[in-house]
Amino acid sequence: MNTGKVLLGVLAGVAVGATLGILFAPDKGSNTRRKITEKGEDYVEELETKFNDVVAGFSKQFQNAKREASNFVENGKVKAEDALAELTAKAK
Repeated sequence: MNTGKVLLGVLAGVAVGATLGILFAPDKGSNTRRKITEKGEDYVEELETKFNDVVAGFSKQFQNAKREASNFVENGKVKAEDALAELTAKAK
């Protein structure tokens, strides 16, 4: 989660810096508003991409953990059945 916070902080810093740079640049108001809108759209697209990457990573980790848990349960089941068969054979 620390990586996500760092990434969010970097993106926020870049957004603020770019916005301030545009606002203080000597340009017409209409051009400045257009530039702010374009930059905002770029940042939204980039943030969506990063968010989707994070979600995909979590999904992959969840699927791996689910698979490992299933394998663990299956191995435990096999071992329990083997132990039961061995005890049954010894009891006879």
